[in-house]
Parts: sequence; structure tokens; C-alpha cells
Amino acid sequence: MKGLQSLVVAIGLVILGVTLPAPTAMSIPAQRPIEPPSIEIADVLKAVVTDPKPLPPVITWDLPVTRNERVDFWIRWLSGENRVRTALWLARSGRYGPLAREKLRARGMPEDLTYLVLIESGFSPTATSRAKAVGLWQFIAETGRRYGLKVTPYVDDRRDPVKSTDAALDYLQELYGRFGSWYLAAAAYNTGENRVDRLLRERAGNARGEEALYWVISPFLPKETRDYVPLMLAAGHIGKEPARYGFEDLEYHPPFTYDVVRAPGGTSLQVIADAIGAEATEIFDLNQHYVRKITPPGKPVDVRIPQGRSLAFESNFARVTRGARDVRLASLQPSQTRCRVACRP
Repeated sequence: MKGLQSLVVAIGLVILGVTLPAPTAMSIPAQRPIEPPSIEIADVLKAVVTDPKPLPPVITWDLPVTRNERVDFWIRWLSGENRVRTALWLARSGRYGPLAREKLRARGMPEDLTYLVLIESGFSPTATSRAKAVGLWQFIAETGRRYGLKVTPYVDDRRDPVKSTDAALDYLQELYGRFGSWYLAAAAYNTGENRVDRLLRERAGNARGEEALYWVISPFLPKETRDYVPLMLAAGHIGKEPARYGFEDLEYHPPFTYDVVRAPGGTSLQVIADAIGAEATEIFDLNQHYVRKITPPGKPVDVRIPQGRSLAFESNFARVTRGARDVRLASLQPSQTRCRVACRP
């Protein structure tokens, strides 16, 4: 009834020509706009810098990466039974790993081949196997000489990190050119190219160029070589993520750096240490290829000294050498002294 009355009133107003005012903006309550919170750029940057959850590092390989039961077995061995030695090997990688990686990179070769050094020698330039292979890359004398390394009573370049790395990369490049696969090249480095060649003929139709071929011929390789590539890959998995495998407090050795000076043949490394004010062990460590701790007789040769000591060598070497010679002469018997002095050219 009330609604009918309202309708009648409205019709009457229309008839009488009375109109109701239209609603205006003033008649609608205005809503206050919501202002966004004030954000300071400095606060944003601070939050980014102090974010307690940084992104995990991206693990990359430049060798074809395989993870299978055999690789996992060697990961367990390296991080378990062999744990103490593995930690030492990883620590030494800080000294010689950068050298190997730099030389691999310069040749366009996979830098992950550095892990061959870990499984070959534990990054020890003086490592010697039962087969009398020596050095970071474990050359036997014959193969070392074939790739330009001196092996004499005074010099053993297999113990020289720089020269032996150059020789090893020459050999690996040659093997890769022959087999077209880094896995096969690594296997041939360990067991000899002729054996790998024969197995590819007998077991793989003389195929080349595929990493999978290593797994095809693997059962027919000697046990050491059968484990060689899986062990290299296991070392890579651990070396790239040591904390994941329990190696959290590694103290990597400082990189192998040095200056080079020229010293006469027959110079004691101790004399060179005295000339530059260094410990003799520092000079021995940088020059482990001089197996008698003396430069070989004959013409002058390069000697490595700690970085920044070249000026000290130039200033002091002649004086220290004269002093050492005088001490030697003073220790001789009179007849020996006369002969040595008279016979000196």
C-alpha cells in the first residue's frame, strides 16, 4: 500500500511539472583514495644486498657429464674411505688447478680435464707410481721424452708443473684428434692409444667421435682404465660442490705464481734463496724439476723465485755467489786449493 502511494505522488509531481534534482558529485560521499606506502630506494637496495637466501651457484661442465652407478661408486669412495687424502688433493688443487685451467682454456680444450690431475697424482708434482710414472700428469720417462720433457740426472721436467702440463695437453689433443671423444682420449692417456684403437675395431665397428663408445669398450679395458673416466667424473662432481659431499672446511693452497731469473749452470738453489732472502724450501718448491737442488752444469738456465724478488736477485746474487765460493775454497786443503785455483779456466 505504501509503495502504491509513493507511485501516485511521483505521477502527480510529473503532471504538475515538478522534477526532482539529479544527484550530483557533491551529493555522493567522496571516497579518499588509498595512497601506496612510501618506499625508499635505499631500503630496497639494502634488502637485496642483505638477502639471507642467495641463489645457489650454477654448476656447469664443459666435458660431457655422466652420472651412473660407477660414477656414484667413486663419489662414495672419494668422500668416504679416501676422505682424508681427497681433502688434501682438493686443497692442492688451489695451487696447480688454475695453471691447468688457464692452459686448457688457451687451447680451447675442456677445463674439466683438470680433474685428470686429481686422479693421476693428487696434484703432487713429485708423485711417483709403481710403474715409475712421475709428476702431476704421471709421465713415464719414455712418453715424457716423446713430448719434449727432459729426464736427466739433473733435470726431470715431469716434475715441472708448467712443462709437464704443456706436454700432457699436447698428448691429449693428439688423442682427441685420433678418437674424436674426450672420454676415449682420457682412456688412451691411461692405457695407451693402441689398445683403445684395437678395442674400437673389435667391439665398436671401428667407430669414432662418440662419448658413449667409452662405455661400449669399457668392460674390455684393464681395470684401472675401466675406472679411469668414472673416477675423473666423480672427482669433478666433488670438486665442483665440495660442501655437498662433506668437504666444508677446505683450505686451498695458494696459486702457483713466480718470477723467472737466469742463473749460471751448477748454481745451488740454496745460494739463490740466500740472494733474495727467501727460505730454501720456497725455491725448492718452485723448482722441483731440479732434482739435485742445483742447476744443471753448463749454460745458464731459468730459475723460478717468489714473485717480487727479481730486483733482490739482481742486486745480491753476484755478491752471495762470491761469498759461497770463498767459503768453499776456505774449506779445501791447501793442495786442493792450489789445484782448483790454477785449473780454473
